[in-house]
Amino acid sequence: MTTIRTAAVIGSGVMGSAIAAHLANVGIRCLLLDMVPDSLSPEEEKAGVTLQHPNVRNRLAANAIAKLKTTNPAPLYSEAFAQRITPGNLDDHFGRLAEVDWIIEAVVENAAVKQALLQRIETVWKPGTVVSSNTSGISINAMAAGCGPELRKHVLGTHFFNPPRYMKLLEIIPGRDTDPAIVASMVRFGEKTLGKGVVVAKDTPNFIANRIGTYGLLVTLQEMAAKGYTVEEVDAVTGPAMGRPKSATFRTLDLVGLDTFVHVAQNVYDNVTGEAERAAFEVPELLRGMVARGWIGEKKGQGFYKKIKGPGGSEIQALNLATMEYAPSRKVSGAAIEAAKAAKGAGEKLKALLAAGDRYSELAWNVLKRVLVYSAERLGDIAESIADIDNAMKWGFNWEFGPFETWDLIGVARSVQRMENEGLTVPAWVKEWLAAGNGTFYRRAEGAIFYASGGSFAAQETRPERISLKALKEQGKVVKTNPGASLIDIGDGVVCLEFHSPNNAIGSDILAMIQQSVDEVRRNWRGMVIAGEGRHFCVGANLMLMLMEAQDEEWDTIDFMIRQFQSSMMLLKSLEKPVVAAPHSMTLGGGVEACLPADRIVFSAETYFGLVETGVGLIPAGGGCKEMALRQSKLLAGVPDADLQPLMNKVFETIAMAKTSTSGHDAARLGYMREADSVVVNPDFRVYEAKRQVLDMDAAGYVKPAEEKFRVVGDTGKAVLQMAAYTMKRGGYISDHDFLIASKLAHVLSGGDVPEGTLVTEQYMLDLEREAFLSLCGEPKTQQRMQHMLATGKPLRN
Repeated sequence: MTTIRTAAVIGSGVMGSAIAAHLANVGIRCLLLDMVPDSLSPEEEKAGVTLQHPNVRNRLAANAIAKLKTTNPAPLYSEAFAQRITPGNLDDHFGRLAEVDWIIEAVVENAAVKQALLQRIETVWKPGTVVSSNTSGISINAMAAGCGPELRKHVLGTHFFNPPRYMKLLEIIPGRDTDPAIVASMVRFGEKTLGKGVVVAKDTPNFIANRIGTYGLLVTLQEMAAKGYTVEEVDAVTGPAMGRPKSATFRTLDLVGLDTFVHVAQNVYDNVTGEAERAAFEVPELLRGMVARGWIGEKKGQGFYKKIKGPGGSEIQALNLATMEYAPSRKVSGAAIEAAKAAKGAGEKLKALLAAGDRYSELAWNVLKRVLVYSAERLGDIAESIADIDNAMKWGFNWEFGPFETWDLIGVARSVQRMENEGLTVPAWVKEWLAAGNGTFYRRAEGAIFYASGGSFAAQETRPERISLKALKEQGKVVKTNPGASLIDIGDGVVCLEFHSPNNAIGSDILAMIQQSVDEVRRNWRGMVIAGEGRHFCVGANLMLMLMEAQDEEWDTIDFMIRQFQSSMMLLKSLEKPVVAAPHSMTLGGGVEACLPADRIVFSAETYFGLVETGVGLIPAGGGCKEMALRQSKLLAGVPDADLQPLMNKVFETIAMAKTSTSGHDAARLGYMREADSVVVNPDFRVYEAKRQVLDMDAAGYVKPAEEKFRVVGDTGKAVLQMAAYTMKRGGYISDHDFLIASKLAHVLSGGDVPEGTLVTEQYMLDLEREAFLSLCGEPKTQQRMQHMLATGKPLRN
């Protein structure tokens, strides 16, 4: 297997620098090279330096690295990771390419430029080094044609989707001479180290995702022009109603840039031979005209949409294609759209959209049928398997279902019949597949997924690191379940506790399952993982229920709910078997408190982790305050005279300001990550890694640490925290109610009205949490905050 510890990226533009950032994210030291500037910047002229100064010669790469720290969304998991990228230039540092394990070119999308660069790379290339191109559609074979046979074995395409940190898809494109062992190794490296969903594409124009995605968008434009749909109507149909992102068609075009899209479409038009396919990729005059006007999307402030800022706020306007003038964007409604909105789940939404029978159903069907047929036509040309095509569209374009999964969903035989009735030619292999008695392109059996391949079903390749809770449940591996959570056997004597209530909010069902799971694991299992496969891990406790009880002044009920939450977290913490939490995405409030009692936390790289209760006028009361105070005390264990106050000041600021990590790695900055905690980059590997750590602890003879009293800062520390809050209030940064919440938080975190250095129990701290929480629930302004959050999803400042 190819070992990659160091890399070089050539080209420090948007993609090149973002690829370098993601390499730095996963611990790979990277050299970033660009051209030597031919003139001084105004700042350099003022400083009196010359073109020969190293800072001037490395300016393009250095500026790109600096920009990574301010770009939004952030390309880096942590700003500190920028130190892993070294700036350089193509004149002075080209020879250093011989020192790295992987060279990635990310220069301008021009075949001649890329070909010349590869030939220059060959002059310093170290045998064994992988060389790849981050091209979105230029032929790898043509690019490497002028290179020697040994280098060609090591050349391939690695097409990252933008932005590389966040987009799951990585297309790997071998050339005809690429060593298959290197391809296999890079696939594995892409999955395990880079955290990507990898598909292997053929060396054809635009590869897989951009080929089908561009075709689908052009088909949509053709249908729009033929039937007179508006920009808003098309986006209302081609977004979530069809299992596509909210950006739908035209917001996506504006984000990508119409100039970029035209270039991508033109690449297919110029490089395919079939007349029908060439015609499908002919760029409409509408797009060319908009590009000529400079209306290319968000980067120029207008495209199919334009944001107008006024005294009353911003207004989104949409382009009227008949007049080429902008007008306020209007909401679209119709039977099909309303039916899709009412349906539950992406699959049901699509079926409802297609079944309604109005002009919006017609738009959806006329676009969908052509995309499905085109995808089937391109099988074997752009990819070897339907699974690679489906995954490319899901991971690269954020479709809920790939083309062949969609076909299964709507009924293959029925839809093929309708397509043929409407004059569409369906590929022969699809009709042969149906004639052989197959009703779907995929089937599940014994926990494995099989897909149509060469006239029969082939097993989809699985990785042992990919543990699917959904598949395990289908195999009957559920040990216990209720409407809010399930306990699932994930093998080797380990179970996984999965939350699956709406938004994975913690309510009585989840708490009951935690209590049952602790008892079950204590008697029958080696340990437990806490993880899920929902959109988010857990967004906190059931706020709606809490608000209803507060408005009804059911204080005993709220007290019972908090006690139940606290006792459940303490049961997790006191379990005599190892527990590892594996959060992902939004992990907020009570979700954090469900992780903190675990022996270890395996964060997904994309975990947004924080105790955010102050945003709804409350404080953490499920053990969050107690755990954070306990952790600070433990950091100074054995040093009784050490000053605990600075650590508590930071915790107070983090919780009072509802700070949330911007990544799994960033949780360390906020004090949520311990030395034994870790981060996994590929979210599909989270459960496996958490299970592995459970087994490691069990094999090492796990012994639950005994509960001990811990030191608090007491009344003097509380005064320090409250003074900080008072200063914020006097400065106008926080409201009176914010100050009240902060004062309650300070009281809890400091350990209440006890002398500095007092040793307290965990239960004592839990009681403080509960008392403060209850008192805040009775505050009208807190209830207003809770109501506003439930209604808008945004915090209220009152």
